[in-house]
Amino acid sequence: MTPAIALLEKQNVRFSVHDFGHQASTRDYGKEAARKLELSPDLIFKTLVTQLADERVVIALVPVSRQLDTKKLAASLRVKKATMAPRQAIQRLTGYLPGAVSPLAQRRRFPTIIDISARALDVVYISAGKRGVDICLTLADLAQLTSANIADISTHVQA
Repeated sequence: MTPAIALLEKQNVRFSVHDFGHQASTRDYGKEAARKLELSPDLIFKTLVTQLADERVVIALVPVSRQLDTKKLAASLRVKKATMAPRQAIQRLTGYLPGAVSPLAQRRRFPTIIDISARALDVVYISAGKRGVDICLTLADLAQLTSANIADISTHVQA
């Protein structure tokens, strides 16, 4: 059990766990989840750790089918610049390994922004906090548990 799953159980949130078995050689964790769970990449949201120019950390949730647009993220937060947090800082900041970052039950609570594309979905899939394990829950529950805002923060993946 991961801290994210424990939080959902403690809060009596309806969710399902999907263990698809991570292959160690895979580095594109979201695409691996979509392929193995046989789901649209639009349903699976990657948890991205970002930093603002003033060093504040913000969590961005974007579907696997899209990529984070840091300019849109910065604009949604009314700041000049947002960048990806250094990979080596992710575990220290969130308590989760890169590729297994859940937006739930992180070491500290960070502001969270969910891409607007989630509004069209009944449910979303997020990392359970362990590589190869995802959680399915409603957008409303995810937004409530993370105190998230919803904004247009992504662009289509370039082919």
